[in-house]
Amino acid sequence: MKVCIRTCFLIASVLAATGLFAQKLDMEKLKGLKPRSIGPAGMSGRITAIDAVVSNPDIIFAGAASGGVWRSTSGGVTWEPVFDKQTTLSIGAIAIQQDNPSVVWVGTGEGNPRNSLNGGDGIYKSLDGGNTWKKMGLEKTRHIHRIIIDPKNPNTVYVAAIGSPWGEHPERGVYKTTDGGQTWERILFVDEKTGCAELVMDPTNPNKLFANMWQHRRMPWTFTSGGPSSGLYVTYDGGKNWKKLTSKNGLPEGDHGRMGIAIARSKPNIVYALIEAKKNALYRSEDGGENWVMVNNREEIGDRPFYYFEIYVDPKNENRLYSIYSRVGVSEDGGKSFRQLLPYAGVHPDHHAWWIHPENPNFVIDGNDGGLNISRDGGKTWVFADNIPVGQFYHINVDMEHPYNVYGGMQDNGSWVGPAYVWRNNGIRNYYFQEVFFGDGFDVMPDPEDSRYGYAMSQGGNLARYDRLTGFTKNTRPTHPDPDMKLRFNWNAALAQDPFSKSTIYYGSQFLHRSTDKGTTWEIISPDLTTNDPEKQKQHESGGLTIDATGAENHCTIIAIAPSPVQPGVIWVGTDDGNLQLTRDGGKTWSNLSPRITGMPKNAWIPQIHPSARNAGEAFVVVNNYRMFDYKPYLFRTKGLWCHLGKSGYPGPGWREQLYPGHCAGPRRTETVVPGYGKRFVCKH
Repeated sequence: MKVCIRTCFLIASVLAATGLFAQKLDMEKLKGLKPRSIGPAGMSGRITAIDAVVSNPDIIFAGAASGGVWRSTSGGVTWEPVFDKQTTLSIGAIAIQQDNPSVVWVGTGEGNPRNSLNGGDGIYKSLDGGNTWKKMGLEKTRHIHRIIIDPKNPNTVYVAAIGSPWGEHPERGVYKTTDGGQTWERILFVDEKTGCAELVMDPTNPNKLFANMWQHRRMPWTFTSGGPSSGLYVTYDGGKNWKKLTSKNGLPEGDHGRMGIAIARSKPNIVYALIEAKKNALYRSEDGGENWVMVNNREEIGDRPFYYFEIYVDPKNENRLYSIYSRVGVSEDGGKSFRQLLPYAGVHPDHHAWWIHPENPNFVIDGNDGGLNISRDGGKTWVFADNIPVGQFYHINVDMEHPYNVYGGMQDNGSWVGPAYVWRNNGIRNYYFQEVFFGDGFDVMPDPEDSRYGYAMSQGGNLARYDRLTGFTKNTRPTHPDPDMKLRFNWNAALAQDPFSKSTIYYGSQFLHRSTDKGTTWEIISPDLTTNDPEKQKQHESGGLTIDATGAENHCTIIAIAPSPVQPGVIWVGTDDGNLQLTRDGGKTWSNLSPRITGMPKNAWIPQIHPSARNAGEAFVVVNNYRMFDYKPYLFRTKGLWCHLGKSGYPGPGWREQLYPGHCAGPRRTETVVPGYGKRFVCKH
């Protein structure tokens, strides 16, 4: 359903941009459009939450970062989507009421605040095993990372609201309901900067819970994890009173950040805490969490705390621990040492969800950036669920072959090409899809002269020209002629094909780069088109307590390039810091149009520009500002004007811009006086 809505909106936008709305479009005819999955199935996408029915573990629920909730009743052999009719598909938490598995809770908004996370709109409840859902409030929490049901009183439910990383707001902390979600009480709150990143319950005492309150903030150009408001809290009375544990209890001094917490089911007096601090370390308590001892501070305990910092205890062995992060480590000695259970091979790395059957520790389910994997022998072997299609595509493209091919790049899953349909009864097979580039996949653009070749991107501005037949890729990322000039590429940089020259492509850093020989050589055809704000170019400092300088926060960069399909030399450019730039002469001169857009927030992202197929000065501009905690949608349109003093004819030498440039001639061009400019020929629409 969500896919169909997005598809219909895309079709409507394209028709509007191309002028095909001259005759009224019958939207009823679009209702028959139904999406179909074409692949690829070699990977899935980020799985953020897992729960299963303990008495019947063939029933499994899995939540995706942006793909909704999926249910299996066959132990993971087959899957079906059960959340597509809801208003968000970003999932942060799932909890099944084990004494009545028909009751399932889902918290929306994933709890892994990377630069491309998706938000939620509250908590949902199903009374029929996931067939139907009802929203139960907490809409403004934005991101819910944990749900815990009281096993002795299922009307009592606890929710860990991590909150939005993009702004300060009060809807954070720990919430509790005692009436099955009809009403909620916020029972733990620190401040508007600090949310609950972890919440665990003592398996023998439902009134005892540990909570990690995490101060964190993401800006478009930086990220900070940790601060004085973070901490580890414990309650013994169901949240009426909380105690903050400190260095007096053995925890590290100074600011804390994100934490993973685990209680040993077999011996609940043993509690573990993986703590982000000045020196990240694993701590252990043997008296139920009152006093702590550091047991391991080596890198083997985990990495990148803001993205994954979780630890789990074997339910039958209090000394066997699992640390899930970019890899998965296992300890057999209470955390003193770890070995690699899941390295960077076999099972997809970057792990976010982990479920262990409480009675059968050999039955483990793992959720990672590539999907969901199941092991029934304690992690020796794994089965990949290749039929949960929740890959996170950044961009989609097509070629003009017959049948045509679909191209796209996915978050942490490379860049791929495969057929939209085939002339065979058995349909599209997975091996029909081909990976053309590695890493985080973004734009993939086929060569319009020969689809054997094309261009593909990965994170931070990497660009390659690929050969689908041989599999060869050649790095074509542009450089600057001055070796001391550092180019700034966005995590998701901008790439475009020239509509009038099949050998010409454009690429964006802070400059617009042009290649007229398919990426072999490059020239810079613009000045710095961004604000070039030095305060927003300190990505090497990103991370807070734990430096995380991967390039994901690169800023003051070009993120949209849109050449006009009507007139050569007219190119629109959008940046991540609020500039809408336009050239009408192939890059010789540029105009920043952003100051003229009424209602556009300053310094907002301009990720998409759609020029008209009829009028060189007409375009739709998409603007988003949620990274500054502004969730309003912004869509702007310009129809375009050309003006000239004392001359007539088409726009050309001597013409100058007034208002929004466009294209017209003949009877629509009228003579007028423009204040401050004198006599002009103005195009009327």
